[in-house]
Amino acid sequence: MNNDLFSISISRRQGLAGMAAAASGLSGGIIGGLAFPQSAMAHPAGLLLQGKADHVISIWLGGGMGQIDTFDPKRQGDPSKKTPGSYYKAIDTAVEGVQVCEHLPGMASMMDRITAVRSVHHEVIDEHAAATNRMHTGRSVGGTVTYPSLGSIIANQRGAAVEGAPPYVLIGYPNVTRGPGFLGAKSGYLYLTDTSQGPAGLSRPTEITADRQTRREQFLQTLHASADSTADTRLRDYDDAIALSLKLSGPEFNQAFDLNRESGELRNRYGGEFGQRCLLSRRLVERGVRFIEVSHNLNFLNGAGWDVHNQGILQQHALIQELDTAVATLINDLQEKRLLDKTLIVITTEFGRPPEFDSGGGRGHQGKAFTCVLAGGGLNHCGAYGETDELSKKIVSSPVSVPDFFATICAAVGVDYSKNLYDGDRPVPITDNGSPIAKLFA
Repeated sequence: MNNDLFSISISRRQGLAGMAAAASGLSGGIIGGLAFPQSAMAHPAGLLLQGKADHVISIWLGGGMGQIDTFDPKRQGDPSKKTPGSYYKAIDTAVEGVQVCEHLPGMASMMDRITAVRSVHHEVIDEHAAATNRMHTGRSVGGTVTYPSLGSIIANQRGAAVEGAPPYVLIGYPNVTRGPGFLGAKSGYLYLTDTSQGPAGLSRPTEITADRQTRREQFLQTLHASADSTADTRLRDYDDAIALSLKLSGPEFNQAFDLNRESGELRNRYGGEFGQRCLLSRRLVERGVRFIEVSHNLNFLNGAGWDVHNQGILQQHALIQELDTAVATLINDLQEKRLLDKTLIVITTEFGRPPEFDSGGGRGHQGKAFTCVLAGGGLNHCGAYGETDELSKKIVSSPVSVPDFFATICAAVGVDYSKNLYDGDRPVPITDNGSPIAKLFA
């Protein structure tokens, strides 16, 4: 695979032509047999929407969060009678006319700083691996191209906010869908799976003393000095990755991972391991990390995570409550530190759940209509955007494709969503020609 990457300057004329084409493609969209007028996401030709956020905290709900049981509640159903509908009662929020599930009281009180995008959809088969790839790269698996994740795209386009910090940190298990694809190693992630242990690969084994580490670094410098220069991007990226890892393995950056530096009271407010991951994400924002993904596919709360087939749904409320506690605390914490307008919080999942109950009382998969959430980031929040039918099964207004959702995130953090990236000499539209939700930038 050719990993060369270079930037090009798009002329105003080219930009206008590209955006005009994208706008024309949005008019007359059809979803589920319903025709929609020109999208409210379209904006005047030649005007790129651009927010003022500097960081993204992306919370990943692996398994498939049920929108009808969280941020898009409908009339209550009854699994014992197989009556479709929400599993829980709905409650009012800080935004008039917007309701959420009864297990989200913390976020309900601050929906004026949140937008539940209720009309996200994709055409990918409702299977976890394919849909997870779609919701990380914005593309379907296919062909010979390994597409970069959204985290890698933002890391590539904006770099770290502070010199000496990694641009992209994953708090969860590594996976190719989170990776840099054709952008190369420089746009990859640093990862950790346990907030008590710090990043994988940055802590020296006990047998590697400081003197021994110094000798190794001196030997590496000798090898570099004696080697011929190279134009191979892969080798240069690898050298850059080594240099950055040596910087990051020092005590200065690693202090960001020491949660014991926070007060016990604050740590308790965030809650368990997932809450500690959210607290760590705030510390990483302060340290200059541009994009942080926080995984919340923790199965031990209900035995199934968000994939609530059959009996897994019985303890689904525990996941929802943990999400509410951690995210509400994160929003308040960022606001107290005057970081909320500079930090876009994103909650995504691979698909939603249908209103019908399966034979065990749980729910299946649904990618044609589900909810993703945005908070903070300096956006003009409205509580909810888009609308589904009476059972959250079909979109009835303001559909948002995955490229549109990605374009909204890119715009919020100052990334040009209209440009092309390049896999060798092959142009790849950065968000697959998505258009941001213009209402959030008004």
